[in-house]
Amino acid sequence: MNQITPYNTEAGKKKEVEDMFDNIAPKYDLLNHVLSMKIDVLWRNTLVKWMNADQPKEVLDVATGTGDLAIAVQKGTGAKIIGLDLSQQMLNVGIEKIRKINLTDQIEMIKGDAENLPFESNKFDAVSVAFGVRNFENLEKGLDELKRVVKEEKSVYILEFSKVEGFLAPFYLFYFKNILPQIGKLVSKDNRAYTYLPDSVNAFPFGEKMKTILLNVGFKKVEYKKLSLGIATIYKATK
Repeated sequence: MNQITPYNTEAGKKKEVEDMFDNIAPKYDLLNHVLSMKIDVLWRNTLVKWMNADQPKEVLDVATGTGDLAIAVQKGTGAKIIGLDLSQQMLNVGIEKIRKINLTDQIEMIKGDAENLPFESNKFDAVSVAFGVRNFENLEKGLDELKRVVKEEKSVYILEFSKVEGFLAPFYLFYFKNILPQIGKLVSKDNRAYTYLPDSVNAFPFGEKMKTILLNVGFKKVEYKKLSLGIATIYKATK
């Protein structure tokens, strides 16, 4: 798989991803909802409904960013949540958001590395990641860490961009490659962040390829649901 990085420097993907999200943190939520026309909210809710069948009590949300999925999971399941992210600036936005809705007792936000999680094995009833695994420096290592910290017979839920198929594909691709980066650049003032997005999605495995990677990492069972004609996919990987 091609190693797509935000800035193409010698710093390495992990450091570049951290810097990129630090840069765009103040405008991230606005851009996210505008660029997706709030469909991302529906995607997260679909993940939460799927997870809720497991009745989790303690959930780890990796690459939590500003906490949108952590908040959705908490509200949908009543679980205690730990949100973990590389970017302190994104976490700061999330911490303030959580404070405003009085969920500070239910959601803890911590800085950390998805590929070296600071938790014992078999700790969580569920693990979630929304739009984060694409940014892992070493995909297999990150997925293995997610598997390590979830309990036996429990599941990791991954929401990630995939590729639109069918007659809408060329129109969506045009938007994704040409219009979205221009809006992102204008609002975030980061020239590269929103060209990195389509580039990284284009290079990332999805569907059956992603299922195979998850099985090879050691998950016993992998299911997935395509969302919005394939714009995104949720994977449920059971340990």
